[in-house]
Amino acid sequence: MEILDNLALGMSTAMSFTNLAYCLLGVILGTAIGVLPGLGPTATIAMLLPATFGLPPVSALIMLSGIYYGAQYGGSTTAILVNLPGESSSVVTALDGYKMALKGQAGKALATAALASFFAGTVSTVVLALFAPPLAELALKFGPAEYFSLMVMGLVASVVLAHGSLLKAVGMVLFGLLLGLVGTDVNSGLPRYTFDIPEMADGINFVIVAMGVFGIGEIIRNLENESSRSLVASKVTGLWPNKQDFKDIAAPTVRGTLLGSALGILPGGGAMLASFAAYSLEKKVSKNAKQFGNGAIEGVAAPEAANNAGAQTSFIPMLTLGIPSNPVMALMIGALIIQGIQPGPAIMTEQPVLFWGIIASMWIGNFFLVVLNLPLVGLWAKLITVPYQLLYPAILVFCAIGVFSLNNSIFDVYLMAGFGLVGYILLKLDCEPAPMLLGFIIGPMLEEYMRRALLLSRGDYTVFVTRPISAVMLFVAVAALVVVLLPAVRNKRDEAFQED
Repeated sequence: MEILDNLALGMSTAMSFTNLAYCLLGVILGTAIGVLPGLGPTATIAMLLPATFGLPPVSALIMLSGIYYGAQYGGSTTAILVNLPGESSSVVTALDGYKMALKGQAGKALATAALASFFAGTVSTVVLALFAPPLAELALKFGPAEYFSLMVMGLVASVVLAHGSLLKAVGMVLFGLLLGLVGTDVNSGLPRYTFDIPEMADGINFVIVAMGVFGIGEIIRNLENESSRSLVASKVTGLWPNKQDFKDIAAPTVRGTLLGSALGILPGGGAMLASFAAYSLEKKVSKNAKQFGNGAIEGVAAPEAANNAGAQTSFIPMLTLGIPSNPVMALMIGALIIQGIQPGPAIMTEQPVLFWGIIASMWIGNFFLVVLNLPLVGLWAKLITVPYQLLYPAILVFCAIGVFSLNNSIFDVYLMAGFGLVGYILLKLDCEPAPMLLGFIIGPMLEEYMRRALLLSRGDYTVFVTRPISAVMLFVAVAALVVVLLPAVRNKRDEAFQED
């Protein structure tokens, strides 16, 4: 019954007028940036972080959460209508959704995506409410050694599940860890890698890194690769699926929801991995496998359910352990820290209104999204036609103002521009920047917990392998690295991220 009381507390928080307004604003912004190809939730949340400074913590987190899962909905609209996934997790939706649109079934494909996402969002919110409390209770028993090993395991998982070359992913994590070392050493008080620049003495603000690498870097790439965008249908009709369609999408939606909920919890997982895995699974188990890639309605339902479920359950490790499972969750941790809240297991007991308010707001947000997405699909479709030459200068100005407002320093703006260039170079070299941001966020915490563990053990390094929970997590991390290096597993991993 305790969980019902907690959910009632969360619902009363989320249903306040202010939080409802921020939830609505978040899902509208999320849908809009999901619709616009080239702008993902990571870049948008990074750009909006300075704007959340003055908001109450609950409202800020509810709005940022709405942007994240709203983008999963919006990404499917462009994937289906224009064959341009607005969000990386919608890539597989384009395979069958666009083919359905070419056959005059755009309305049906959009409705399937919205209904599957709503079902998955509702179920995964229950999963979040049920599994977060016991996990947080377990985490309270962790000491510094266990936290260190958990973070090592999280970084290894982000490498294993990263898109592309393993070697590059390892390099990106190390690059992020090195960036996290910049600043003043808290123990000795000596500057590290600051190059005698006073502005670097407090380290590099992660908002600058995130806005530069994800925001500016993406904008430069999109300007370079600007492509013509034409709608497959100017007027979308026939939105409601028929009885046979409901029968066809029921099982794929349930399977996608369950798989997405499980994969979302994994560090490095989240929405994108969930949608790819759900599509592959559905293609293997479906009696209609030959239709996949040619307009199969199951090929829209399963990945859309999976990416929404994965997006919401990725909040579990962030809220309960303080460990980000993907770059968006890393930014959420940053948003909590900005608000003076330390992420981790204590958040449930110390900030119950915040914790349960976020969970309850997801139900409300998912309801808003269904109401917004189906009747307003024509409006979202028109948004796709906004010219880049109008959109991107406005975003650049917004980024510069946001970063300048952090410390009223022009140096931060130059630094952001530098990281924008770094982000663009990384994209050109096919290096995924997500592991770098995870390394940057986790790095200082990893160092702090390692030092605490060594202080408590009087410098004995075996403390990490003599404590059972810590030893198990390190063993899992090493085993994951060894397994993924096996040729057969490596090939399967590459296939999982490929479009069939």
